[in-house]
Amino acid sequence: MARSLEARGRTPAQARLRRRFLKFVPVGAGERVLEVGCGTGVVVRDLAALVGPRGGVVGIDASRRLLDRARALCRETARRTPIALRVADAAGLPFAANRFDAALAITVILHVAEPLRVVREMARVTRPGGRVGVQDQDFGVVAVTHPDRALTEGIMRGVAERVYEEPHSGRRLPGLLRAAGLVDVRLLTDVYQDTTLEPWTKTFLERRAERAVRFGIADVSTAKRWLDGFTEVVAADAFVLTLNYYGAVGTKPA
Repeated sequence: MARSLEARGRTPAQARLRRRFLKFVPVGAGERVLEVGCGTGVVVRDLAALVGPRGGVVGIDASRRLLDRARALCRETARRTPIALRVADAAGLPFAANRFDAALAITVILHVAEPLRVVREMARVTRPGGRVGVQDQDFGVVAVTHPDRALTEGIMRGVAERVYEEPHSGRRLPGLLRAAGLVDVRLLTDVYQDTTLEPWTKTFLERRAERAVRFGIADVSTAKRWLDGFTEVVAADAFVLTLNYYGAVGTKPA
C-alpha cells in the first residue's frame, strides 16, 4: 500500500491533479490545514509547501504502519514547516472545534462507510469561514482501451464494487458537503489521463487483475489474458486510460 501511494504521488498526471485541487480549495501561506486519511504523507508534503513555515499541517490516518512511513518521508519537510501526524478515527476527530483553516480528504471518502459523519467532523474542526474539501475518483467513469471490452468492463466494475464502500463517490461529493451544512459549494472536475501505460497505471491494472481472481470475477488464465491484452495495445501505440476525479469544496458558515 505504501509503495502504491508513493508511486501514484510521483506520477506527473497525479501531481497535476493534486496541485489543481489544492489551488481550487485554496490553501494559502500561514494556514493550519488538516488532512484526513493522509497515508504516507504525499498530500501532507504538498500542503507544507503551500502553508510555509508560519503555517502548519496535521495529518491523521487509521493505520499506524502508514503513519510510520509518513513520518520518515516527511522528516525533511518538517524541518521547514510544522507537521503533526497521528493515529485517529475520521468519524471522531480528536480536535477542538474551529481549530483549522481548512480540512481536506483526498481519495478517502470512497473508502468510508459513513461519509456524512466524517464530513461533519471535518466541518466541526474547521473555523467559520474556513473550507472543507473532498476529492475522489469516480469508478463509474473509467475508459480504458482493451481488445475485450466486455471482460474489461466486468473486471473494472466488479472489482470496484467489492473494494470501495462507494465506487461512484466522486459525483456525490457536492451533495455530501451540502448535507453537512456547508455553503458556497463548488465543484472541480478533472481527469487522470495516460496514453503510455505509466508505472502507476500498470500497477493499478495488475492489482485489478489480482483482485478479480481473488473475488472470483475471473480465473487466473483469464486475468493473465486480460493483462496481456494491454501489452498488445501499448505495442500498437493505442493505449488510453482516463479516470474522472471530482473535487468539491464548501465553506463553513459563520
